[in-house]
Amino acid sequence: MQTLVLDQGYQPINAVPWTKAMTYVAKGKVDVLEEYEHEVHFNMGMPALVRLTHGINASKKRIRFSRQNVLARDKFRCQYCGAHGRDVVLTFDHVIPRSRGGRTEWENIVMACQACNARKADLTPKEAGLQLRAQPFRPTWVPSFNVALRDLPSIPVEWRDYWTSELKP
Repeated sequence: MQTLVLDQGYQPINAVPWTKAMTYVAKGKVDVLEEYEHEVHFNMGMPALVRLTHGINASKKRIRFSRQNVLARDKFRCQYCGAHGRDVVLTFDHVIPRSRGGRTEWENIVMACQACNARKADLTPKEAGLQLRAQPFRPTWVPSFNVALRDLPSIPVEWRDYWTSELKP
């Protein structure tokens, strides 16, 4: 079972195993907002949803360039056609192709479905007749959701009031 962790503003920032959430509770780092029906022991419920009791300073941390973070920045959508979902395979696309000096960096990489990536090939988006939905940028903050969270068969009922459409797996 996973526990959804919210920041002080009630925004989802992570999902952790319930055992780790229990450690946060014991250390006084979180307030339990919702519990699953299962009891752990000592008449304590299994935390389903917790909120940090202290703020986090995300601006000090440099966001690591990774596939998962680019997917999160691009909201798990193709940046050309907008395709998304479990059946859509997204890949890195260099806006300025590497053969033309494009680098693998935040400002030159977007997520693209296989069809758009094949259509674009070694061209610029304009040459391929494609238009970017948003310019790639270096984010200052990216949700730190685990990859496994996207694979949940359904969102636990206890999370629904805090779960937005953008975060749906």
